Amino acid sequence: QLKYSENDNQTNNIMQNKWFFKELSTEEESKKEKLAKELNLPPTIVKMLLLRGITTQKEVESFFNPKLEDLHNPMLIQDMDKAVKRLTRALEQKENILVYGDYDVDGTTAVALVYKFLKPLICSPQVLDYYIPDRYNEGYGISFKGIDYAKEHNINLIIALDCGIKAIDEVEYAKSLGIDCIICDHHTTDIALPRAVAVLDSKRSDDNYPYKHLSGCGVGYKLMQAFASANGIPKSDVDKHLDLLAVSIASDIVPITGENRILAYYGIKRLNEQPCCGLKAIMEVCEMTHTKEISINDIVFKIGPRINASGRMKSGREVVELLISNDFSQAYQLSKNINSYNDERRNIDKDTTLEAEKVINETADTNNSSIIVYNPNWHKGIVGIVASRLTEKYYKPTIVLTKANDMISGSARSIQGFDLYQAIDSCRGLLENFGGHTYAAGLSLKEENLDKFKQQFCEYVSNNITPELFIPTIEIDDTIQFKDIDSRFVNILRSFEPFGPGNPKPYFCTKNIFDYNNMSKIVGQTAEHLKLEITDYSINSRMSGIAFKMSEYNKYLKEKTPINIVYTIEDNTYFKPATTQLMVKDIKY
Repeated sequence: QLKYSENDNQTNNIMQNKWFFKELSTEEESKKEKLAKELNLPPTIVKMLLLRGITTQKEVESFFNPKLEDLHNPMLIQDMDKAVKRLTRALEQKENILVYGDYDVDGTTAVALVYKFLKPLICSPQVLDYYIPDRYNEGYGISFKGIDYAKEHNINLIIALDCGIKAIDEVEYAKSLGIDCIICDHHTTDIALPRAVAVLDSKRSDDNYPYKHLSGCGVGYKLMQAFASANGIPKSDVDKHLDLLAVSIASDIVPITGENRILAYYGIKRLNEQPCCGLKAIMEVCEMTHTKEISINDIVFKIGPRINASGRMKSGREVVELLISNDFSQAYQLSKNINSYNDERRNIDKDTTLEAEKVINETADTNNSSIIVYNPNWHKGIVGIVASRLTEKYYKPTIVLTKANDMISGSARSIQGFDLYQAIDSCRGLLENFGGHTYAAGLSLKEENLDKFKQQFCEYVSNNITPELFIPTIEIDDTIQFKDIDSRFVNILRSFEPFGPGNPKPYFCTKNIFDYNNMSKIVGQTAEHLKLEITDYSINSRMSGIAFKMSEYNKYLKEKTPINIVYTIEDNTYFKPATTQLMVKDIKY
């Protein structure tokens, strides 16, 4: 539905980004005028709504006023009836249940959500336990060791969360021991599915559920939602755990559209007003005071990394212990532990990134379409972070590999527009295991297959990637003047939150900008940043902004050379009262 036109301004030798201005079709342009009049909204706001596929007055009202009542019926998910029936039987017959999840944020929050919901329903002598596999000894997903644990503890039912969609052999092993499995996953499915009691994954080819982008925790939430409805349990008993689900949605970088946007909206609301004990403790340790509302960014950059650090550096089980805790002093101590793991993780990933960059700069062919780096001594828990950093710096599909338990394993990250999962899938004959999404995946292989894998993967990328994908692009919602940025416009923008994939923070362009009374200046200890006081000479058009690592553009401002800028509109809460500030993403002269 979208057309894109490239900015034809000459790019200088500093900036690498392409600017693309989003455009509406002729039909959408006519809808824009009509909706702007009907809703009394600025045309730019209506354009942004149309770009998000919101085309009617009713859809606009639903977008600006998300409601839990608009969530889809969970029974529409394939196998949900079987899952509810089996879980109901387990509770009625007092069978022992194991809640099993991955060691990352999505998996641990999913385990905590399901465990906290089910715990009040458990009657002695029935046992409800949880299990997080060890990243180093067991690896990702359902493990044979985990199933042995279940057998040793007389478990009758395993609820697997954020994993299991490819655990065909493991599910068969569990069945041979008399243990049933319910799989709640959201990863890309394989040709065959595990023969579990129920496999809940809207990415199944035979699944007609209207929304395909739930997180692993989101699938667990839908199971609890369906179970509650079938057994007369108040919906509020499930929804009080939405703070955990919001952390999952933000950290797993799933699209914040449709159901995810509704769930994230109410989850963040709960996170601000009444967070669970464990999340409250993490926020205290992060010094996230309540002087401002917690946002998706706060989860992505503060809460999420600390939860992840436990699974990377120690054990994800400690995170679940934290998230299910009702004792704040205990939760606070656990949060301090997790915070120390995060500090340790940062030091290791910084050193590893530098080592990887050295290898790339010394040995890699700059014409290669992808990057694969391997060091058997790198820490397995941080290769995903390093892959992300390398992808951001070199802007190529990147795989970072290390060695653990005689097996090479690692993480892969992609660039916008290239399907990394398909690239790895093309090498499946050389791999022991793999899984993930379009832009992020994990894999493992035997050392003797490494060279063949490198060659086959790189050939696939070279043959299937287009040159334009290697140039980072900024997609611009609209071109506006500073006079358009009034208080009403800013308030309406806030109603677009929570932002994330599928509902990105809007980028705006303003052209022919000049320094305001020579007030712009270079700031920062290393003189890298540019503090802007600028005007476009429209009415009341002075704006403040910050452009990180763009101090070189100060000379153009001082020479009275006009510049064009791309930016987001932010609240600057550093001083009171808060003011509106431009966060400049890119500059062209």
